Amino acid sequence: MTVLLVAHGTRNPHGVEMSYRLADAIADRCGRAAAVSFVDVVGPSPSEMLAELPPGPVTVLPAFLARGHHVRVDVTRHVTQADRPVFLADALGPSRLLAQALMIRLAEAGTTCNDAVVLAAAGSSDPAAHRDIECAARYLSALRGSPVEVAFASVSGASPYRSVAETVADLRRHDRRRRVAVASYLLADGLFQRRLEESGADVVARPLGLATPVIELACARVATAREFAATECRQRAGIPV
Repeated sequence: MTVLLVAHGTRNPHGVEMSYRLADAIADRCGRAAAVSFVDVVGPSPSEMLAELPPGPVTVLPAFLARGHHVRVDVTRHVTQADRPVFLADALGPSRLLAQALMIRLAEAGTTCNDAVVLAAAGSSDPAAHRDIECAARYLSALRGSPVEVAFASVSGASPYRSVAETVADLRRHDRRRRVAVASYLLADGLFQRRLEESGADVVARPLGLATPVIELACARVATAREFAATECRQRAGIPV
């Protein structure tokens, strides 16, 4: 069964490269062929890749950290229109494994237990994505043992959170003696990561990228989708499960 990783897409070549490197890491760890597609900005699209992949079932893995519009609408549309067996895995986030990956990146950046931490997500107007990001913040807060603020790299009128730069400035006004660290809740480098780096924070962590917990989570999502598909097939055949 082939794995088709579906990422958002970016004009940043490093971000595109990371998506392909993540697919390679998934293929190595899961022992499955893996391909890459994008829902926005660049191609190929999921529909294009689903039409080009070799015959056989495909597991589509949404490489998104929250279940926003792209996951619930765009990815689902491509899957339902496919003229082949396709199994849709859950999005990567939220997950406690991602919180572990965030802790790794914060440690690499030099964050200490005394720093105030901002969880910086890309941004969304989707309430479902807001709930997922809030869940991610709770997971990270539990690992750190201290509160974590949520902020968005891109803020719209429907956003319940302020920009990363505004949140960093507020934390600094509250306590000028305390450093502010930004945990990048992004998978790849690109425009949003630049905004985090320009937020005025003392420490900005790298995107999650190929952190080991991310790869473990991706393979777990694929395995769960395959198990669900196998169970469904047995049920349809009248085989006890």
